[in-house]
Amino acid sequence: MSRIGAIDLRDAVLDADSFRSWDTTPLVVERSEAYQRELDAAAAKTGLDESVLTGEGTVFGRRVALVACEFDFLAGSIGVAAAERITTAVARATAERLPLVASPSSGGTRMQEGTVAFLQMVKITAAVELHKRAHLPYLVYLRHPTTGGVFASWGSLGHVTAAEPGALIGFLGPRVYEHLYGEPFPPDVQTAENLERHGVIDGIVPLEAVRSTLDRTLKVLADPPDPPPPPPEAGQIPDVPAWESVVASRRPDRPGVGYLLRHGTSERVLLSGTGRGEDATTLLALARFGGQPAVVLGQQRVLGGLESIPGRSALPYPAGVGPALRVGPAALREARRGMTLAAGLKLPLVLVIDTAGPALTVEAEQDGLAGEIARCLADLVTLDTQTVSVLLGQGSGGPALAMVPADRVLAALHGWLAPLPPEGASAIVFRDTEHAPELAAAQGIRSADLLGSGIVDAIVPESPDAADEPLAFTRRLSATIATELHSLRSMPDSERLAARLARYRRIGL
Repeated sequence: MSRIGAIDLRDAVLDADSFRSWDTTPLVVERSEAYQRELDAAAAKTGLDESVLTGEGTVFGRRVALVACEFDFLAGSIGVAAAERITTAVARATAERLPLVASPSSGGTRMQEGTVAFLQMVKITAAVELHKRAHLPYLVYLRHPTTGGVFASWGSLGHVTAAEPGALIGFLGPRVYEHLYGEPFPPDVQTAENLERHGVIDGIVPLEAVRSTLDRTLKVLADPPDPPPPPPEAGQIPDVPAWESVVASRRPDRPGVGYLLRHGTSERVLLSGTGRGEDATTLLALARFGGQPAVVLGQQRVLGGLESIPGRSALPYPAGVGPALRVGPAALREARRGMTLAAGLKLPLVLVIDTAGPALTVEAEQDGLAGEIARCLADLVTLDTQTVSVLLGQGSGGPALAMVPADRVLAALHGWLAPLPPEGASAIVFRDTEHAPELAAAQGIRSADLLGSGIVDAIVPESPDAADEPLAFTRRLSATIATELHSLRSMPDSERLAARLARYRRIGL
């Protein structure tokens, strides 16, 4: 496939005539005559003085820093001079508080400079990490091809990572693999599409869509919040029996987190997976609720065409209502990725709870399900950013608990929270499932009971059921979330965390 050059990338992403180069004359490193001839030929071919260009420009008027490799300059390889240029640019972006867009296209480190070039990845990685610790966006667009040490360092550290369609993306270049092992690398593994399917990268974006995607992303990550919409009027909470809510929460046509994102948010940017090559049931996105930016983390209750993969299992609903996804370790790792993303970018985190419970499989146990629930719970209750949890429907077991302890907790009228589904509680207490309605009432799992016990702060009405008025319900929920996000911004961080910890210390006392 053809390659996108650094100049083409720059001109496609930035506002016209906005680019200002940060590049100075490259460092002169020790080089042989043969190496010098290669450098001269690369410069003549590309019109560039190194394999990377850096600078700043604007995206729809927003200042951003840009680092882009040129593959036609010695395969985009990174030696001492190129690495120093990248590191200097990253540090400048950090000092000037600019979002940083990095677009590798490289075969890795420069073989002509040996181990010294290999070690340059350390200083680039350090600069990128310091940029991220300053709570500044680091956005990566991988171009064909990106392999080796570049992919294994600054190419894999993005808050958000997209790739060119059809791009070769991988750690060990296929030509190297074939020469080392005497056989070709399996086809269709080191492709952008395969990595997206496995959750290693967030998405596939053609060059012509990079600019608009970047604009949407920066509207969430970098633009200030808008004034919130008026909060919905609070109505009287009807006295709905707990079992009625349980049944309502299991309707297959009940709006879930996907519907909420489509109809209750703007500037949506869907992210994919944990970065560990896993396909998870958790949905992760960037979005705005009523003009309030947030990282959104939601449990997907139902998916069509379930594949048999470790950590994902189907659970039949009572009365054959439909399949439900159970949460496995990969889903919880994706949840923790969302928490890390929100804290790293100092963005509020909105968590949407809607789960039939944990995956009860051999694979889930061996992959550390209990440990992932514990780490998720620990990360969330101490997270250094604003948090809002929403009990959208079912809240069954450890995976639900792991996403509850936020600064503010909202519940749909038919949302509920329990250590087990009522049928499971009935099986323990009565050795049957016929007493599930009785147990649901006795355990105080419904939204009204949760409000009374201080677990929930507000209930979003359903009139009478979200499945019967999905759009109106979703708009009420979105406006309520926006109101909570706006109010949390006014609280000092230390005060907010102290209040969160005190709240969960008090529950039940």
